[in-house]
Amino acid sequence: MRLCPQAQHDGVRVAGVELRHWVEPFAQAVPGDVVIEAFGCGLPASHVQAMAARKRPPVWINLEYLSAEDWVRGCHGLASPQARVALSKYFFFPGFTAGTGGLIRESRLFERRDRVQVGRPRNEVLTVSLFSYEQPALAGLLHCWRTGSEPMCLLVPEGRALSSVNTALGVELTAGQSARFGVLQVEVLPFMDQESYDEILWQCDLNFVRGEDSFVRAQWAARPLVWHIYPQEDEAHLKKLDAFLALYCAGLAASAAKALADFWHAWNGCGDPAAAWPGFARILPLLDAHARHWCEGLGEQPSLVDALWDFCRHAVGKTG
Repeated sequence: MRLCPQAQHDGVRVAGVELRHWVEPFAQAVPGDVVIEAFGCGLPASHVQAMAARKRPPVWINLEYLSAEDWVRGCHGLASPQARVALSKYFFFPGFTAGTGGLIRESRLFERRDRVQVGRPRNEVLTVSLFSYEQPALAGLLHCWRTGSEPMCLLVPEGRALSSVNTALGVELTAGQSARFGVLQVEVLPFMDQESYDEILWQCDLNFVRGEDSFVRAQWAARPLVWHIYPQEDEAHLKKLDAFLALYCAGLAASAAKALADFWHAWNGCGDPAAAWPGFARILPLLDAHARHWCEGLGEQPSLVDALWDFCRHAVGKTG
């Protein structure tokens, strides 16, 4: 609700989209031409029956989680015939390469970003944003930063990362407050909307991000980043992390790729971030150019919305 306060009202329209609350029993609704089921949430049985009763069944999309793993390309777009109704559900995988569903990217995003970045002087000190899950290893990294030889500014949005920062520093900083610890300046940012957060990413020299959404937004920022991937059982997330690193590090010199991977692994629990930081910090100028090159390559691919539109347009003949 904090990201979209209007969503607390049922039936409101936001940016041209009508938002309806999911209640039990599920409200009677005429299925659309396209029905998107996100992240395996499952659709109410009553709505599936209404979909099956249409003269021309809708295109039913199962929008999956983002992954750079090789198997995604083989599963993207596959149909899954349903046992209880005469419908098929299509797997749609966001991704980073041709043969996947692409990434969310609104029109004119790069124009807005470039206006901010080009019209703004470079930061006088290394400016870093920190948006992560709880991070037990943060204390060592903060000690490294606060006792280093170069000044830094750390921007911490409200949330789980701030709890880790406060614990590590033994303070209780809240939104709008700032404090200096050695050469490290810590500033706490109040909760903000997506557009405001984008501007933070665009203005920083390095962005720590987490999950999927901020991870993608950081790539569109064309700035160096560090990904805190969502932890999964049996360390399945580490395979996803390495799959992305294999793509992202392509074109980097072996030594730079190793420094980047070492720090990302350490940040995700496989090593000591403080020990890996010096090697990573040395390659930040190189990563700045690399991040822009990576972003430009992704930008040449269709966005997720364009890929969805094209997929559904072609799938209509299969369901009709």
